[in-house]
Amino acid sequence: MKEFSQIFFSYSPKMMQIKKIMGDIARSEVNILIKGESGTGKDLVAKGLHSNSPRREKPFIKVNCATIPGELLESELFGFEKGAFTGAQTQKPGKFELANGGMILLDEIGELDLSIQAKLLQVLQDGFFPRLGGRQAIQVDTCVITTTKDHIERSVLEGTFREDLYYRINGLSLTVPPLRERKEQIQAFVDYYLSYYQSKYKKKIPRLGPDIITTFKGYDWPGNIRELENTIKRMVLLGEVQHFPLGTATPETALPKKAASESIPAATRPDPQDQEPFDIKDAGKKASEEAERSIIQKALKHTHWNRKEAAKLLQVSYKALLYKIVKYHLDSFKNHTEGRQRGNL
Repeated sequence: MKEFSQIFFSYSPKMMQIKKIMGDIARSEVNILIKGESGTGKDLVAKGLHSNSPRREKPFIKVNCATIPGELLESELFGFEKGAFTGAQTQKPGKFELANGGMILLDEIGELDLSIQAKLLQVLQDGFFPRLGGRQAIQVDTCVITTTKDHIERSVLEGTFREDLYYRINGLSLTVPPLRERKEQIQAFVDYYLSYYQSKYKKKIPRLGPDIITTFKGYDWPGNIRELENTIKRMVLLGEVQHFPLGTATPETALPKKAASESIPAATRPDPQDQEPFDIKDAGKKASEEAERSIIQKALKHTHWNRKEAAKLLQVSYKALLYKIVKYHLDSFKNHTEGRQRGNL
C-alpha cells in the first residue's frame, strides 16, 4: 500500500504544483506560513517541507496552539526553571530548545494569546529567550513553520494578532486547497482508508460501487480529508456502505439510489397520484434526518448503548449525541429492544 503522503501529493494538479513549490522553498531557511481549511492536510505539507530541507536530519517538533491552555503554552514552548511555579520541581526544556537546529511547527498560530505572541516575536527576531522563571537567555537556531485555518490577516486588523509577528512568520506562504477543489483525489483517498481501516479492525465491507464514488465526488466535504476519513472509518466499523456522513446528507446525493427511497419512512414518501406541489427541500431534510437517525441507532447498538463510546465512534461530542437521542426518541427504541430481549429469555 502506498504511503499516504505519496497519495496526498498525487492525482491533483494543484497538489502537484504545491509539491513543486515546496521543493523550491524548503531550502530557503525562512519562516513559512501554511494556510488552509481544517482537515486539508497542512501538517503533511509542513512535514514535507522539513523532509526536503537542509534540516531534515534534525528534529521536527509539532505544537498545537489551539489545544494547550494559554497559561500552560508558554512553559510548553519555552520551558521552565525549577521553582518557577507550584509543581515545577525540576528544570524542563521547552519545545524551541528541543527543536534547536531543526524545525518547529506551530499549528493554529492564530490561537496564541497576545502575551505569548510578544515572547515568540523576540525568539524570531533574536533567537534568544529565557525559560519561564529564569534569567539566563537561551539561544536557539530553529526554523518556524506556522499554520492557520482562519483569515489571520483579519485577526491582524482586529488587533488580536500582532502585525509585526505576522510579518515574521510570513516569510513565505502556501495555501492548501480544500478537498472540494481537488475531487480527483477522492477515489485514491477512499481506496487508502478502506484498506487501512479494514486491516486495522479486521473487518471487510462490500466494495464501494461507482454510484457511491460519484456521490462522494458530488459532495463538498466541509470537513475535508478528515471528514472523508471518518466517513470511511464508520463504514468499516458499522459494516454499512449506504449511509453518508453524519448530519450532512443531501436530497439527491446523500445515499445510493437503491437505498435513498427505502430510507424515507412510508408516511413521508410522495404519492404518485398526488398532484399537489412537492417541497424538495423538505424531502431532503427528512431524508437527511432519517439517515442520521439510522446511523446513530446502529452506533448505539454497536456499543451496547454506551453513549460515550458511541459519541467517539460517530466523531461527535457527547452533548451533541444526547441531543440527537432525545430529538429522534431513540430511548424508546432502546426500551423496546431491551423489552424484546427480556421476552426472549
